[in-house]
Amino acid sequence: MPRPWSPVKMVIVNADHVFVCGHPALDFAATLRARRTVRFEVFAAPERLDAWFVESGLVDSVTPARPSDVERAKSVREAVYELITARRLGEPFGARALDVLNKAARKPSAAPQLTSAGRRTDATPEEALSAVARLAVELLSGPDVPLLKECGNPECTRVYIDRSRGARRQWCGMESCGNKIKAAAYRARKKSAPAAAAR
Repeated sequence: MPRPWSPVKMVIVNADHVFVCGHPALDFAATLRARRTVRFEVFAAPERLDAWFVESGLVDSVTPARPSDVERAKSVREAVYELITARRLGEPFGARALDVLNKAARKPSAAPQLTSAGRRTDATPEEALSAVARLAVELLSGPDVPLLKECGNPECTRVYIDRSRGARRQWCGMESCGNKIKAAAYRARKKSAPAAAAR
């Protein structure tokens, strides 16, 4: 079983990975960034996958991944993203994506252990991936589905849970997208202001 998580705990930004979507499965789906443009791959090497599993807080340690583990993780990630998109748009699930996700969720998951220092979860890459898949199943069949939104930054394809008052959140995160869009809009206004004054 994956460790319990809370939306507050999962809003984390660090130097390596960004966790702003409000749910581990959404952050996992966002590890292929800017899908409509440059398509930046976060899992460029097995170590990057290992780091994501630990930094996500789902496990405390993971045995080193192999290239085959990375390919499996990418396959599950793409299935999760496809299913999230379908659910968000009110479209039917694709059979292949369902099969990939459910197959990963059926695998043994990371199991927490009690130590003298407290709770600890050590996992293989397959167990950690199963934990992510199970969380995706819970998300896509749970009460947060109506709160799924895509980031308002046209270059960003992250989907997040909007728990803001009045569902007015526009960005996956201010640090990652909101500030960039606001700064670009400010520069555009400043650039057009002299032209308007010269008329």
